[in-house]
Amino acid sequence: MIRVVSPLPGRVIAAADIPDPVFANGLVGHGVAVVPDSDAGMLTAVAPMTGRVVKVMPHAYIVQHASGPAVLVHVGIDTVHLKGEGFIVHVQKGAQVEVGDRMVSVDVALIRAKNLSPCCPVVALDTKPGAVLTDSIGSRVEAGELLFELVES
Repeated sequence: MIRVVSPLPGRVIAAADIPDPVFANGLVGHGVAVVPDSDAGMLTAVAPMTGRVVKVMPHAYIVQHASGPAVLVHVGIDTVHLKGEGFIVHVQKGAQVEVGDRMVSVDVALIRAKNLSPCCPVVALDTKPGAVLTDSIGSRVEAGELLFELVES
């Protein structure tokens, strides 16, 4: 099993409750989401697991574990439309990261001011139902705390 930690502090919600049908319906894989606190300002999202950065954009990044599985962290819903505004990227594609390393800083207050959701899906890409084991839904987590375990197929 691969332990996947929360990239941000906040409340954990089920994938079905993510306000985006691609994530809510598991079209890219299964996982959960973290909703930052309503008073959150600038936050730094961290690596959800140890691995290699295979993609990094201001609003999203993917870390691939040495054994193969990859986890997508999408900071906010529709935040691609911000074109990087409110984000600071701390890593480069190809970098090797350890769980908890700084990845991207984000101005959550700006996301909310632009009427976008700061909901942060954390998804194990190309997984089948049952691959993600969690009991964190409904609870509050800090960045770096266990979010779910990924069953390797």
